[in-house]
Amino acid sequence: MTLELLAAAAPTRLDPIELFVDADIVVQAVMAGLLIASVGVWTIIVSFSLRMNRMEGRSADYEAEFWETRERDGLLTKQQRRDIVSARVAAAGLDEWRRSTSGAAIDTGAARDRINAAMEGQVAHEADELASRLNFLATTGSVAPFVGLFGTVWGIMNSFFQIGAQESSSLAVVAPGISEALFATAIGLFAAIPAVIAYNRFSNRVNRYEAKLQRFADRVHAGLSRDLDKK
Repeated sequence: MTLELLAAAAPTRLDPIELFVDADIVVQAVMAGLLIASVGVWTIIVSFSLRMNRMEGRSADYEAEFWETRERDGLLTKQQRRDIVSARVAAAGLDEWRRSTSGAAIDTGAARDRINAAMEGQVAHEADELASRLNFLATTGSVAPFVGLFGTVWGIMNSFFQIGAQESSSLAVVAPGISEALFATAIGLFAAIPAVIAYNRFSNRVNRYEAKLQRFADRVHAGLSRDLDKK
C-alpha cells in the first residue's frame, strides 16, 4: 500500500519550477545567471535583427537617391541627420575631397589616396561597431555550457554528500539532486545554442553588409576621382 501511495504521489513529468526551487543554492545561482544570460541573448537577437533591417533599408534608399541626384552635397547634409551608414561613408569621402581640392595646387594622386583611405576607414569603423554588439553572443555561446556544467558537477557532488549523510544509495535519495544538477546543464545549452546560431548568422550578415558598403565606397571614390581629373 505504501508503494502504491508513493507511486501515485510521484510526479508524472518534470516541473522546471520545482527543480529550480528544490535545487541547492549554488545550483540556483547558476540557473538564475544562465536564465538572465538567455534573456540577454534573445534581446540582442531581436534588437539586432530590427537594427540591421532598418539600416539596410535606409542605406539602400539613400544610395539610390545619391546616384540619381547631382547635388550630392545638399543631399548629404539632409540625410546626415538620420541614422544612415551609407551617408556617413559618403560624407567621409566628400569631406576629404573638399579639403584636398581647397588649395591652389592639387596633387590628384595623393588626393585619391586620402579619399580612399577616409572611406575605407569609415567602412571599417561601421563594421567594427556592428560586430562589437555581438560580443555578448559569442561569450554566452562559449561560456554558458561550462557554467551549466559547473552547476551539474556541484549538484552531483551534493547528491553524493546526501548518500553519505543518509547512509543510503537508494535512487530516491540521489535522483532529485541529479535531476536538478542536469537541469543546470540543460539551461546552459538553452542559452548557448541560440547564442551560437545567432552569432554565426549575424557575423555573416555584418560581413555582407560591410562588403556592400565597400562597393558603395568604391563607386563614390571612382566618381570623385573623375571630378579630380577635371580640376
